[in-house]
Order: sequence, then C-alpha cells, then structure tokens
Amino acid sequence: MKNNLVFFILGGAIVLLASFKLMEPESMKPEKGMTKIAIMYPNGEGKTFDMDYYSTKHMPMCASLFGDGLKHLEIDKGVAGRTPDEPIPYLAIGYFYFDSLKAYQDAFGPNAEKILGDIPNYTNIRPVVQISEVVQ
Repeated sequence: MKNNLVFFILGGAIVLLASFKLMEPESMKPEKGMTKIAIMYPNGEGKTFDMDYYSTKHMPMCASLFGDGLKHLEIDKGVAGRTPDEPIPYLAIGYFYFDSLKAYQDAFGPNAEKILGDIPNYTNIRPVVQISEVVQ
C-alpha cells in the first residue's frame, strides 16, 4: 500500500492532494501459493447489493485496514448465469490475495468487527466465504 501526498500553493493557500493506491501496480497478479479469500454474495429473491458502496467504500476500507499484508484485490459483478439468459448465481464476488493464510488471519482478525459491521451498509445478503490456495 502506498500513499502519496502532494502540497502546492494556489492563490496564497496551501492545498493538499492525497493519492491513495489501494494495490500495487496493475501488473501485480496473484501468484501460485498465495492465499485467496473469495467473498460471494448469492443472488435470490429480495436480495439487494449496492455495488457503488461496495467498490468505493467497503473494499477500500478493507484494503486500508489490511495494510501491506494485502497483495491484491478484485471485484466481480455478476452479469449472467451459465448462459446469458439464466439469472446470475452471485450478485458480486470480492477477492483478497495474501502471501499466506497467516497473513490473512493477522490482517482480518483485529479488524473483523469493523469489516463485518459494514456489511449492512451495502447488502442484506449473508456472504459465503471460501479460503483457497492459488494453484495457477
């Protein structure tokens, strides 16, 4: 995680611009052996999901809380099922990548209450979580 601060003078006032990079450069891709956390939000009658909040507030908050232990994140927005005419099985899936399961546990554990407490701000869905090892 890298933060850049830029100061400049505009009309006699000092202005601060902050640039927060959530992840490493775009070239950062998950590698074999990394731990991948998939958070899946199943579709269904009466289920709601605010993608804007999720992508602009919740996931950046998680990235900030996880710090340097988080190596990469991704967000999928469901658009279709097995065929374009079938309903989507998941409204969204979020992914976090860490070097190890321990790195994930160390990052999530102390922040679990804040992260889980934010879920009602964007969905009424109880997410399904899977922890995996990246194979390829």
